[in-house]
Amino acid sequence: MKKTIIGALTALTLSTTALAAFPEKDIQGIIQWGAGGSTDTVMRSISPHAEKALGVDIVLTNKTGGVGAIAMKYVNSKDDDGYTLLMGAENPQMYKVLGLGDMDYNDMITINILARGTPVFVARNDAPYNNMQEFTDFVKAHPGELKIGSTGNGGLTSIVMAMLQSQISLDYTSIPYNGDGPALTALQGGAIDVMPAVLGATIEQIKAGRMKVIGLVDKEANKLLPGVAPITDTFPGLKSYLPWGPFFGIFVKQGTPDDVVKKLQGAFQQAAFHPDFIDLMQKRGFTILNISGEEANYFLSGYRSTSSWLVHEAGFSKRSPEEFNIPRP
Repeated sequence: MKKTIIGALTALTLSTTALAAFPEKDIQGIIQWGAGGSTDTVMRSISPHAEKALGVDIVLTNKTGGVGAIAMKYVNSKDDDGYTLLMGAENPQMYKVLGLGDMDYNDMITINILARGTPVFVARNDAPYNNMQEFTDFVKAHPGELKIGSTGNGGLTSIVMAMLQSQISLDYTSIPYNGDGPALTALQGGAIDVMPAVLGATIEQIKAGRMKVIGLVDKEANKLLPGVAPITDTFPGLKSYLPWGPFFGIFVKQGTPDDVVKKLQGAFQQAAFHPDFIDLMQKRGFTILNISGEEANYFLSGYRSTSSWLVHEAGFSKRSPEEFNIPRP
């Protein structure tokens, strides 16, 4: 009995010491997408507040490629010690059905699902259409001519276009970019005509008059976009998919010690409550979630279900969601 008590006390001491010691050095934050995009904006906004809670710097690096798969593989190749964070968007939840990888966020540990965005369609200011009806009419009248920006299969653009294609058949040219930041820059330069993107990444350009919004991918109007009708006014069949939007989360490799996970979760939960972060998210049109644990797992599973079946039924999945026991939404 005495040995058991001593052993338990020793384990508790080691656990407490590990918790108190972490972090002993700077933490690496690996952002899946390029600079200037929505994921980059969110992560660079939250990190300074988390740094204060952790007492060390979070060194941020943009590691693009493979629709975010390069960053995920990199983080999972590192030690499971909490010193390498994956800072990403929604894309990995479709990796399995798209054949991009054998992992998704459900195979990692969630530190925090920070926020969810609302998708919009933005167009060049000189585009001859101002709403979704005019846009789709134009595409049908000019098959194959319109250039629409894309962040690859599994990204926001592919899901939103899959939704739209479930209601109307459109013939257009898809132009790939490593993130919505570069794509939106290309839109302003006239290299592409339209870009489905998250409102948070476009709101400042819309306000500045550098692009125009032609569609709101939601069931209800948005106060940040007065006069813009929800896409369901034109395509009521989309109501069953909405509300839907990209999300932004922070993850660590499976096997990371519980004490380390809890310390990271606490730091980012505290950071997401910071008034400056809340103010930025609200101004950019993001919905703050600030969830972890079972609540985050439930959210991730629901997102994976809806999006995986969408891309499968749109015809560009490589494997059926049924192969991975992903239920229909």
